[in-house]
Amino acid sequence: MGYNTVMLKRTNGRTPTTAKTAVDKRTLVLASSSPRRRELTAAYFVPMVWERPMVAEGRPETGEAAEEYALRVSRAKATQTGSAWQDALVVGADTVVVLDGQVLGKPADAAEATDMLIRLRGRTHRVITGLIVLDSASKAERSSTTATEVAMRRYSDAELAAYVASGDPLDKAGAYAIQHAGFHPAQEVAGCYLNVVGLPVCRLADLLEQIGIAEPMRPGWAVPAECGGCALAGRLDAAKP
Repeated sequence: MGYNTVMLKRTNGRTPTTAKTAVDKRTLVLASSSPRRRELTAAYFVPMVWERPMVAEGRPETGEAAEEYALRVSRAKATQTGSAWQDALVVGADTVVVLDGQVLGKPADAAEATDMLIRLRGRTHRVITGLIVLDSASKAERSSTTATEVAMRRYSDAELAAYVASGDPLDKAGAYAIQHAGFHPAQEVAGCYLNVVGLPVCRLADLLEQIGIAEPMRPGWAVPAECGGCALAGRLDAAKP
């Protein structure tokens, strides 16, 4: 699939933005303020427009499963962002950490980040990402949830304190980034590694194909070392001549 430059038409009266999009002229929009998701979509997918959704994530409702909560929030992000676009495919995503049946979102401050990391230390938890791809014109959608088990190492109090002091945990579910070069919080990952980073690339590729994007991956993409045994590696093998 080739690319061209088009003027992106929106319904909210803002000045149109020039950006690359697929030649089928279906604009792809990522409804996320997460730097990790923006980096991953830029590395793996055909060009997307990035929009910051104005959605309060809140907390799970009484009796609401973690998967349902993640999907509800991701749908709210896609719906709110998609309302400004006439004809786009809008991606919404939300990632949560689940320990002892409790959803851990983003910490409010350093004290809450410290508490979360103490609770996670030396234990195994689940990371769940809800994904929605919404067609802003027809309102059709495709959705999925991805779960990964993460076993945390027994990092020291000094390591924990230094990491919290860096400020890095404050915008992350569960108060950690698995890919952080200085902290290295995880001992073992069972399942999709990129899901823990914040975006299960293999599942998003599937959803984009299901909703009509024939070739969602950008040319020249490569499988990260952490994903050698997952569906992403299989997708690359299938694409080879």
